[in-house]
Amino acid sequence: MKIDETLLQRLEKLSYLQIPQEHREEMIAQLSEIVSFVDNLSELSTEGVDATFAMSEVSTRLREDVGTVDRAVNDDILAHAPHSQEHFFIVPKIIE
Repeated sequence: MKIDETLLQRLEKLSYLQIPQEHREEMIAQLSEIVSFVDNLSELSTEGVDATFAMSEVSTRLREDVGTVDRAVNDDILAHAPHSQEHFFIVPKIIE
């Protein structure tokens, strides 16, 4: 895949970003380098490699899924809300 000005403009539109003119050539070069690296990865042979292969036999430790509430954080967040009551945001009703 070739990264050119047309593709960069399309990426800008899709990402809602605006790249300044003085950085466009540098951005094209960096994106081309990334695409080239990914193309190199596609050339690797993964035949015979187990899909669940990991570099370590140690699995990810699991933790109990327990919710916590920090009232100080809640109060800080709600302090910026236009309307709040009893630790909740108050928003306009949108469904009749």
